[in-house]
Amino acid sequence: MSNDLEAARAHVAEQVKVDLFTLTQDEDNKRGMQEVSRSFLSDTITVPTPEMYSYASKASVGDDVYHEPCTLALEAHMAKITGKEAALFIPSGTMSNQIALRTHLKQPPYAVLCDHRSHIVRYEAGGLAFHSGAHAQMVIPSNGHHITLEDVEGEIVLGQDIHSCPTEVISLENTLNGTIFPQDEIVRISEYAHRNGVKMHLDGARIWHVAAETGKPLTELLAPFDSVSLCFSKGLGAPIGSSLVGPKEYIKKARWFRKMFGGGMRQTGFMAASAAYALTHNFPRLPAVHELTRKLEAGLVEIGVDITSSAETCMVFFDPSPIGVTYLEIIERANQLPEPLKLGGSRLVVHIQTSPQAVEDFLTVVRTLAEEKKTAGFAPLEKKSYPNGRPYGNIYVRGVKREAH
Repeated sequence: MSNDLEAARAHVAEQVKVDLFTLTQDEDNKRGMQEVSRSFLSDTITVPTPEMYSYASKASVGDDVYHEPCTLALEAHMAKITGKEAALFIPSGTMSNQIALRTHLKQPPYAVLCDHRSHIVRYEAGGLAFHSGAHAQMVIPSNGHHITLEDVEGEIVLGQDIHSCPTEVISLENTLNGTIFPQDEIVRISEYAHRNGVKMHLDGARIWHVAAETGKPLTELLAPFDSVSLCFSKGLGAPIGSSLVGPKEYIKKARWFRKMFGGGMRQTGFMAASAAYALTHNFPRLPAVHELTRKLEAGLVEIGVDITSSAETCMVFFDPSPIGVTYLEIIERANQLPEPLKLGGSRLVVHIQTSPQAVEDFLTVVRTLAEEKKTAGFAPLEKKSYPNGRPYGNIYVRGVKREAH
């Protein structure tokens, strides 16, 4: 080998080389953890703990497209605890939902019926139309909380009328806006759907909150559905991953679509191990999250703020206009604190790493602004009514819509 070639290779190697870890890495991580503990933006921002990393470092190192022992073990566990025949580990909740629906939808024309606030139609980048070429039949719940069988019957398309797009799948979401879908209503919808040859899918990204709050096992909660997507990074605090569960042949086909979608990964053992750690250690913490969320809501009510969607699990939607305060004023004041709070607008999300002090500080900010407005002569406004609820993620600051996840 010539000296010139060796030198050229060494030069390329020098260009490629990178060190991601600085002398301040530990300090940066501590600061990041502190910021997460004071953020109400979403529960997707939770970060892996050293204990989770330590557990994940022991994972197997197989290739998940071929055979990855830890990932296969996690999939088997997910199938068992959900009462389904099989499970598939998928990088994200969006991909899991889209693969789930694509696997169900075989011969167009077809439509998916869902709540108009559903993640699958509002926050998955138009994936339902792009990946599946499916029509979305969006239903506004008449009770403002969840769609009912009567709502479904009013919108579903059955029969052979060639002017219409037949409903192939009903997709529900639990929780939606942090609210719990009543199980008896889910059963009613499922029985009706299956009598008419319509499949049932659940976006159960935050189904963990339902199980933790109600004490109902996943097998009971998920029995009415043909397929379910469950997220490990929302609520449970894992860094990545969702699981799609369903019949064995269905999951076999879904694995093919996962490869087609670019979701076939390699050494996923550490991801599966992180999810396993989250299931074991973080799931039991969710009742405390719900209690802290209720404390947040109670504080806002005491101040005089309007609650537009109540805290059934980990979210509160609020309207500060009755006390003369705007979202922007709250955001700006919270950002001026010695330890700033991160806010997005009308939605507040509490997670396993939210500090109780952050809740107290937020309530202090709102209370102080309310007192300032009152001193300036503001008279409280009449309470507003929100008959159809408020779609989560529709957050307005100075007229600009910001999306949340």
